Amino acid sequence: EGLKAHRLVSIGVRTSTVACDTRTPLSNMSYAARVPRTTHAARSPRNRVGVANRPARILKAQSADTKSQSGAKGAANASSPKVDSENALMLYEDMFLGREFEDMCAQMYYRGKMFGFVHLYSGQEAVSTGFIKNLRQDDFICSTYRDHVHALSKGVPAREVMAELFGKTTGLCRGQGGSMHMFSQEYNMLGGFAFIGEGIPVALGSAFQTRYRREVLQDESADQVTMAFFGDGTCNVGQFYECLNMASLYKLPIVFVVENNLWAIGMSHFRATSPSLGDKEPFIYKKGPAFGMPGHRINGMDVLECQKYALDAIERARNGEGPTLIEAETYRFRGHSLADPDELRDPAEKAKFAARDPIPAFKKYILDNKIASEEKLKEIEKKITDTVEDSVEFADESPLPARSQLLENVFADPKGFGIGMDGHYVCESPGFTEGMSRV
Repeated sequence: EGLKAHRLVSIGVRTSTVACDTRTPLSNMSYAARVPRTTHAARSPRNRVGVANRPARILKAQSADTKSQSGAKGAANASSPKVDSENALMLYEDMFLGREFEDMCAQMYYRGKMFGFVHLYSGQEAVSTGFIKNLRQDDFICSTYRDHVHALSKGVPAREVMAELFGKTTGLCRGQGGSMHMFSQEYNMLGGFAFIGEGIPVALGSAFQTRYRREVLQDESADQVTMAFFGDGTCNVGQFYECLNMASLYKLPIVFVVENNLWAIGMSHFRATSPSLGDKEPFIYKKGPAFGMPGHRINGMDVLECQKYALDAIERARNGEGPTLIEAETYRFRGHSLADPDELRDPAEKAKFAARDPIPAFKKYILDNKIASEEKLKEIEKKITDTVEDSVEFADESPLPARSQLLENVFADPKGFGIGMDGHYVCESPGFTEGMSRV
């Protein structure tokens, strides 16, 4: 128990007897005893190892288009435009849902309710909310292994996402996808992808079929936009450049969103990516003009700035003007995954970004501008708390998949592999778990 508590504190989770004791069944626990907000996370008590990172940048938006690659300041700045009450409350509710859901995931993981690697999105909610909430349900998104909140922002019910994380049949993919492979045909979420860069070609294909349907098949309803999400580390792999080239060549309706949280697992962005000629540090957004599309570097901790650039990019894509590359600088408040003790990042850097937490910052904006009352925000928070707790109860009570499901959706021709000579699934054999190599 002491070792568990030490590791929990190391990755930024305040411990308690309930949070650490995995032996207590969920039915005997209060779901209200949740992990606290990740922005108030404890710093690692151990000495930081590795190479010091550069100071965290405080951003103003910058843009680069096909005429200029100088990185001149864009239209958005620190004073974001005011928003109406309905829009503001929608943005706040979605960000709060993302944070509450991920904090609950951390607690369920440590209670042994989830397995494998679980990568949380805490800290980056302004990007998911600011971009995805401006899409229609028939628009498409492609995510990464950090995909829970993207699914929630796209409208997937919290129950289905949590049940998938629990590996239950009521989950989004009947428990077969797990944390890193959220997929929904109903909500046009084309999946989370465990390997970096894998989702970008899929997103490109989605955008291609939209234009093909509209221009070749004369389908006037084909005006969907596809949004591809990926991190700064992905921008150094080949698929990224190939897809930028093809998207621009065919003027495809796609928005490339780089969630630059400055770290590719434990590799600093400043050590992994070379600067452009004349720059002292790397800027991913400047790669857009090289392929004939506008690029913007924005504050990914500001939901209003994210929304502003999302609306512009979506409009361009839907109007047939082609792709846009957005570099949203953001920060994750936890380690790479829940198995990561997060010792490589400088505590000063983490503290600087924690002070820019997008959720309390937007809450302050709402109250300062009298957009909504504190009572209204508390009402929303209570609603989200109940939703997340309900999702856990639903997932915990849902049935596990039958053994017969084990080999479904694995082989294109399941009769050649998953079904025995007697016509039944091999995995239904009583001795299936014995002598696996022989089977």
